[in-house]
Amino acid sequence: MTEPDEIVTLVDEEGEEHDFTLIEVIEVDEAEYAILLPADEADNEAIILKLAKDEEGNDLLVDIEDDEEWEKVACAYEDLIENDDEDK
Repeated sequence: MTEPDEIVTLVDEEGEEHDFTLIEVIEVDEAEYAILLPADEADNEAIILKLAKDEEGNDLLVDIEDDEEWEKVACAYEDLIENDDEDK
């Protein structure tokens, strides 16, 4: 997987490319998740995608379809941010 602060290009359903900055990779319940911010400064809402592998072992970023799983990861990321803020 890429390192934090690297640019990741994702392709949407219409085939359009969008650049995101990888800000963190976190582990929750033995799975890894990428926290991405749009590279376009106008939109500052982070997205969370699950790290997976395809049949050939290549890294993939996939949507989290389970609401409970998404909430658990979002809470873990918020806790990480709060702990970072307290450490400063």
